[in-house]
Amino acid sequence: MAIVTATGHALWMAFTMLWQIFWGLSLGFLFSAVIEVGVSKSEMSRLLPDASPRSLTVASLLGAASSSCSYAAVAMARSIVRKGGDFTAAMAFQFAATNLVLELGVLMWVLISWQFAAAEFIGGPIMIVIMVLLFRLFVSGPAKKQAIDQAEKGVAGSMEGHAKMSMNKQEGTWRQRLSSKAGWVAISHSYVMTWSMLWRDIGAGLLVAGALGAWVPDSFWKLFFLEGHPTAAMIWGAFVGPLIAVASFTCSVGNVPLAAVLWNGGISFGGVAAFIFGDLIIVPILLIYRKYYGGRMTAMLAAIFYLSMVTAALLVEMLFHAFGWIPHARHTVIADATITLNYTTVLDFVFGGVFVVLATVFFRTGGPAMMRMMNGHRTDRPVGNARG
Repeated sequence: MAIVTATGHALWMAFTMLWQIFWGLSLGFLFSAVIEVGVSKSEMSRLLPDASPRSLTVASLLGAASSSCSYAAVAMARSIVRKGGDFTAAMAFQFAATNLVLELGVLMWVLISWQFAAAEFIGGPIMIVIMVLLFRLFVSGPAKKQAIDQAEKGVAGSMEGHAKMSMNKQEGTWRQRLSSKAGWVAISHSYVMTWSMLWRDIGAGLLVAGALGAWVPDSFWKLFFLEGHPTAAMIWGAFVGPLIAVASFTCSVGNVPLAAVLWNGGISFGGVAAFIFGDLIIVPILLIYRKYYGGRMTAMLAAIFYLSMVTAALLVEMLFHAFGWIPHARHTVIADATITLNYTTVLDFVFGGVFVVLATVFFRTGGPAMMRMMNGHRTDRPVGNARG
């Protein structure tokens, strides 16, 4: 009976967290779809010819305008490399596509506080700069060439179809795409496909967060995160945050509920940021890097990404501490989440309606067939593009 009660408590916590974040997910995925259709990414090789500040800035902006799914971001980064874009710029794109997207910031704000959303958008560029510097110091030209040669082989990984669709040529101006019927059909396709890519990660993140929040006592978290020792806790949190992400196996927005649990438990402010950053070094993605770029470059990427995440998290925490922006309260939404008639419920119904409308358009305009084609990697012709 105790097991049933404990399981029920964990599942209820997971469901109430979903209730709190659903509208934010739907809003974020809608904006992501609008940007995906409005922003052309078909000429990456021209836009990202080198690792200059200009190319890195463009790569970061294009990444922020792309999907927040880590697997799709990694696949699109490989597409950039295969189309002639610079390897370092492609990695900057990949970082931005998972850490500088709107839906991640919305969920951080809703579940924890605005300071964490700000930390992601400030820490993301810092992490990219550190990553670029480490690339210049430790990654040689021959190592890059070997990785590019491996990328050219086109070994299939996850989300190849989504990457190819995102990289297809888009016709007309962004105004023409967003004001046309075809544009909104494309938006519905991108919106539903984002849900299809992320629902497993979101569900796993909610279940893990619910279980940890319900079953693990606060005393364990306080001991593990060295609460009461501010300096040691800051350093430990930054180093252990990405490793917890590796152990959780979820990515991007799926990590946010667990981030709220960790913050409740006593992890440092920078530790939360490092945990969110860590989605690009989880084991399934490291295995994809090995397919895309070879074993040697995968080891380099894992080490450089980890050091970039830790260093950026420490710098963000010190910066926010200097400005007095680190929140003192650790009582996040998940601690006492309930379902009542409030603004969350109203927004859930509104964006539930958005979900129904766009899903209906998706099913009536060939979306399932397109998804099947993408899953089979048969993307020889443009799909889901808006025509002005």
